Amino acid sequence: MKVLVTGSSGLIGSEAVEYYDREGHQVVGVDNNMRAEFFGAQGDTTWNLRRLQEMSQQFTHYSIDIRDRQSLFKLFEENLFDLIIHCAAQPSHDKACQIPILDFEVNALGTVNLLEATRQFCPEAVFVHMSTNKVYGDVPNEMPRIELEKRYDYARPEDFHGVSETCRIDHCLHSLFGASKTAADVVAQEYGRYFGMKVGIFRGGCLTGPSHSGVELHGFLSYLVKVAVTGKTYKVFGYKGKQVRDNIHSYDVIQAFEAFRQRPRPGEVYNLGGGRENSVSILESFDLVEDLTGRKVNWEYIENNRIGDHICYISDLRKMKSHFPGWGITRSLKEIFQEIVTAEKARPVAV
Repeated sequence: MKVLVTGSSGLIGSEAVEYYDREGHQVVGVDNNMRAEFFGAQGDTTWNLRRLQEMSQQFTHYSIDIRDRQSLFKLFEENLFDLIIHCAAQPSHDKACQIPILDFEVNALGTVNLLEATRQFCPEAVFVHMSTNKVYGDVPNEMPRIELEKRYDYARPEDFHGVSETCRIDHCLHSLFGASKTAADVVAQEYGRYFGMKVGIFRGGCLTGPSHSGVELHGFLSYLVKVAVTGKTYKVFGYKGKQVRDNIHSYDVIQAFEAFRQRPRPGEVYNLGGGRENSVSILESFDLVEDLTGRKVNWEYIENNRIGDHICYISDLRKMKSHFPGWGITRSLKEIFQEIVTAEKARPVAV
């Protein structure tokens, strides 16, 4: 099998490269390190590309910008892909407002380019689109909540499992990032439904793991651990630090993709996160990191929350589990924290 992975030096992309290379498949990676352009030296993923090149057996890397339709089409003409895993994106909720045109071109136009290349050159391939829970905008904040000592939670029993795929994606505040990803999400669904292509859309919660180049504007757990290990100061933006996210390890994300590849459902949408068991607030994260590192986290509180930010977000995984009963969460929250702490301590400091 020949696999194309876009954003191959990022968290989910690199996990996909490792997995499919390990399984004996040919893997082509597309990544032009725009993360360094978005976030500076701390966002640079060159270290991860080098790691992949050193450990892989059948991995070929191309520094192609997914906005460059001509180069993408040439790549597809020269390769008959069986699986496309599209992870390349401008990933920051906050950064998008500074670069709205670039954000939309990368997230929306880049996705259309890849879908159309797939339709023209390998229409029978399975196409996995990495979307985001930000397509729901601030609608999840309408769910009634209770305030506990260190977190918010849902007030109604029917909301216990979290946000489902039936949550609306319009008539709300998204952030420009949420809007560009919503455009990509909807057009990916359309290629699945209209053209009958094997396109699956996965709306990620907090995706995490040791290969994440976390920065303040993106990469919640990775950046928090980086701050804790280096002794820097973490900024908490509003909601008393009680905002909740569910965290899923990059390995479990790839296993979800693989489950879809084996039994694709054209145009189907899935929420993908750690679920209730792997949910944690920022204040609770501080406690976990302090237990693992043996040092206090320095943090400061900023009253204003991020625009359109979720107060409490837990991914309802019941649809994913019902369609693919062999899939489930294998990495606990504590295991995820431990793995990131270990990796961060071993990582060279960016200059």
